Amino acid sequence: MAHTENAPGKGKEMLLIVAAILFPVISGICACTVPCSGEKSRKWLYSAVILLTDILGILVIYRGGDASLFTLADRVHMHFSVDALSRVFLTAVMLLYTAVTIYSFGYMDGDRRSREFFVFVFVSFGALIAASLAANLVTLYFFFELATLSTVPLVLYDRTKPAVSAGLKYLFYSMAGALMGLLCVFFLYYFSGGTGEFVPGGFLDPARTAGHETILLTAAFVGIIGFGTKAGLYPMHGWLPTAHPVAPAPASSLLSGIIAKAGVLAVIRLVYYSVGADVLRGTWVQTAWLSLAMLTVFMGSMMAFREQVLKKRLAYSTVSQISYIMTGLALLTPAGLKGGLLHLFAHMASKGCLFLAAGVFVKKLGAHHVYELKGVGKKMPATLACFLAASLSLVGIPPMAGFLSKWQLAEASLSSGIGNLSVLPPVILVISALLTAGYLFPVVIDGFFPGKDAKKIPGAGDPGLVMVLPMAALCLTALFFGIFGLQAMAAFGL
Repeated sequence: MAHTENAPGKGKEMLLIVAAILFPVISGICACTVPCSGEKSRKWLYSAVILLTDILGILVIYRGGDASLFTLADRVHMHFSVDALSRVFLTAVMLLYTAVTIYSFGYMDGDRRSREFFVFVFVSFGALIAASLAANLVTLYFFFELATLSTVPLVLYDRTKPAVSAGLKYLFYSMAGALMGLLCVFFLYYFSGGTGEFVPGGFLDPARTAGHETILLTAAFVGIIGFGTKAGLYPMHGWLPTAHPVAPAPASSLLSGIIAKAGVLAVIRLVYYSVGADVLRGTWVQTAWLSLAMLTVFMGSMMAFREQVLKKRLAYSTVSQISYIMTGLALLTPAGLKGGLLHLFAHMASKGCLFLAAGVFVKKLGAHHVYELKGVGKKMPATLACFLAASLSLVGIPPMAGFLSKWQLAEASLSSGIGNLSVLPPVILVISALLTAGYLFPVVIDGFFPGKDAKKIPGAGDPGLVMVLPMAALCLTALFFGIFGLQAMAAFGL
């Protein structure tokens, strides 16, 4: 357990970490509540909050360090530190939150309750920063739950009956999964004999686990399913296609692009930094986990292919795409982990952009269904072009990030040494990629080349730059990680 009180240099790093976590929460709430001369002035305050939070986050990534704040109970500490995985998730969180916050200036314009929306955006931002920097399971669990509680209001924001129902479903699923995760945490703390600080390869005490392997494996599997609920892992995926269609588009972008990946972060910390990949490799846990992940990839793609409501189609796509990451993680190899993290960036940028584009269609045209978008490219060429670029990445067309991540995942599977099962992930990925093309490309084709049956599309055209630029920035992010993804992983320390 690292203490920083007596080290001046580390004391500064501790303050920096604490500031990065608390600043978006405190300053975001203040920016939403202080009197202003108008909404334009308030948007400048929001911009300052997001900019300064990003600066603090970049400093944390660059300087590293840790912060041990206080003790909750015996062997239970609130502790934060910076490692390679922290840098990956913190970077992804900052990229998407920055883009979505700026986009929201246009999307929420004229909404009388927009300040309420931004309060929960900033609180959830701080919660995800804290979860990214968590140094033990208890700290991670606490902020994992806070991220859920602070995003439920985003789902039920419209306060319609479907929105309230979807928000409650999201809450109940998340709480059920979190309780399963908490049960696993109890067992792991018992088997650790220590404070449960994350260690590459795991922190379990072999003397304590001897003779209790069955209990340990069962607890680990329960934890994977529990934390995997947030990531939409079958059979706990049901909240995603319910929550996305009713949430505001910026909230859907955050939920799909990064908040659902809090489950991925928790699973990585559980498997690779707590239990240890070597403990699970070759056991029934690996087989069951990998099988569920591949089933989720295929099932999500099939459901998306059949769905006609655009945002619901994208939600089913998220169920499928996040389980690409789970498939890589379940290989229990460094290559699988790296491929999964590459796909985290690919999906964050691509799906984040797709939901923002869907928000433009809803905001400008009132169009919720795919068949309502025929000929939309004539009215909204920039928006549909962003939709196309993000689709290319999600399908896996080079040089976009989706191609590189899927290539890495396929290579990792074939070299994983898990026997005949190693052939299945590449096959499933190819089938899913074809289905992804089948449910995304027709939107673009019908949008740009509607044919003679095209209906006249009403609306004023593309939105302003405040909404277009964040979508374009996410497309460029997908392109960047498609070209420089491996170098970026090396820079993060992976």
